[in-house]
Amino acid sequence: MRKIRVAVVFGGRSSEHAISCLTAGSVMAAIDKDHYEIVPVGIARDGRWVLASEQRLVIEGGRLPEVTGDGQTLALPFDPSGNGLVVIEPGQVPRALGDVDVVLPLLHGPYGEDGTIQGLLELAGVRYVGAGVFASAASMDKGFMKVIWEGAGLPVGPYVVAGDRRWRRERKRVVDEIKELGWPVFVKPARAGSSMGISRVEAEADLEAAVEAAREHDRKVIVEAAIEGRELECGVLEGLDDEPAEASLPAEVRVGSGHDYYDFEAKYLDEGLRLDIPPDLPAAVIEEVRKLSVQAFEALDCEGLARVDFFYTSDGRVVLNEINTMPGCTPASAFPKMWAATGLDYPALVDRWIRTAMRRPVGLR
Repeated sequence: MRKIRVAVVFGGRSSEHAISCLTAGSVMAAIDKDHYEIVPVGIARDGRWVLASEQRLVIEGGRLPEVTGDGQTLALPFDPSGNGLVVIEPGQVPRALGDVDVVLPLLHGPYGEDGTIQGLLELAGVRYVGAGVFASAASMDKGFMKVIWEGAGLPVGPYVVAGDRRWRRERKRVVDEIKELGWPVFVKPARAGSSMGISRVEAEADLEAAVEAAREHDRKVIVEAAIEGRELECGVLEGLDDEPAEASLPAEVRVGSGHDYYDFEAKYLDEGLRLDIPPDLPAAVIEEVRKLSVQAFEALDCEGLARVDFFYTSDGRVVLNEINTMPGCTPASAFPKMWAATGLDYPALVDRWIRTAMRRPVGLR
């Protein structure tokens, strides 16, 4: 039997471009080459798709990797009758690179994790790993994510959404609503990840500057009341053969000194980061985290995989923070480590993603 051909797509136009590259490097190193043929597809920061076979996807000399744009230019035809990528070179007739069986879109943030590439792949009739268009979009938008979770009766913390139009026209009202949350608050781009553009704000005097900083990443901003508690994460995988989704053992995140919260440097660049898997918590709390992770995944109609983040407060409450439908899988990331501790190593984890996607029909489901 021929190998399953997997187009691994990484990079992208978002501020999480480098983290996507690191994730792709880790996944492609782990994937079982006896069963899968990899077609590495990089998306440069300007949006060009290239065949990225020669690009190194590791941190070198303290520099994060990126898709350079070197390589053959690729396009995905909007033709559901075929599953191929096309090579486009200036002055030459486009030629088929060959069919792919499934796309593994290892993109984080806008223009990748938000339903955009999922919609493109749906139009092209190509199977892909991960959540569909709606689940990707709703999970990426922290405001709608919380609305859906609240509607499902799941525990979320207090928050205020400041959309672009509302911030420009009703700034005083928005500020008054934020003040009711109490201080400190966390100001975040509504549709970004990897802690990009996040600020901890201790007083009203610093609020507008923090909102404007977040708006550099996304004109829609969410402001959340600070929840004092331990930071927990839990991985979720879609069940096989119509079985329920499964949750990994959770992890507790412990950041190194010099970080007030789990920011970008703490996540990816600080060697002092520690993950306790499982956390030193009562068994009942660990089971509650796992149960809520599955419920959060299913409330948003997610597929494939996700990582769900929580706070565990001093008074014993488990509070949902957010969900990532394509979690980071870099060497420092919690997601593959949590599943390894649960009994699923990295190659088996990637195999599970692909097998789940291959069993899913194209079109409405």
